[in-house]
Amino acid sequence: MQENFMQKKLLAIGVVAAMFSAAGVQAQTAAQSAQSTTNQTEKAHAAGSMHSTSGASGAAGATGSGAAKLSAADKKGIMDMAIANMAEVETGKLALSKSQNADVKTFAQQMVDDHGKALSEVQTLAQAKGVTLPTELDAKHKAMAAKLEKLSGDAFDKEYMKQAGLNDHKATHAKLQKISKSAKDPDVKGAADKTIPTVEQHLKAAQQMSVAKSGTTSGK
Repeated sequence: MQENFMQKKLLAIGVVAAMFSAAGVQAQTAAQSAQSTTNQTEKAHAAGSMHSTSGASGAAGATGSGAAKLSAADKKGIMDMAIANMAEVETGKLALSKSQNADVKTFAQQMVDDHGKALSEVQTLAQAKGVTLPTELDAKHKAMAAKLEKLSGDAFDKEYMKQAGLNDHKATHAKLQKISKSAKDPDVKGAADKTIPTVEQHLKAAQQMSVAKSGTTSGK
């Protein structure tokens, strides 16, 4: 009888142990299943984020590419500004080497300084917009420089102030106003707008020098 009691006791203990073991296995399986679901959710979220980021990046790239495209008129505007500045720098240097008049040399130095700075800014703009600038003057300004090269003394001063001081600045002022009004690209318009006051100041100075020289000539 005691043997039966011991067998029943051992059987009960075995049943309880089996129940605990099954519960442990079930809990472990549930935990693994939950972890797997979490991992899959995180991967799906990450993939979605990567796709979203890639799409945004592509859109930004397209916008940047579109912003870099200029109209033919805007490209011409940049080239016109470059040539105008180049011409003033070149003729200014010529005046510094040939003129004996202090006022003319002062004016010429200002042309070299101001238009040299403006040319540098136009070159930076052209590089940013992918525009290739000319490396030499156009035919009109080459002819003017060649004519000035042959002159000297008062004849040089008079022709320099007439052509580079008055005529060129009038023409450049008109071109800059046209560019400012018609430019589609805001940077091109900004470059023209920034240079207009400088050209106006140069033109005013040239006109005053012309009047003063005429007065001196009349006095003689």
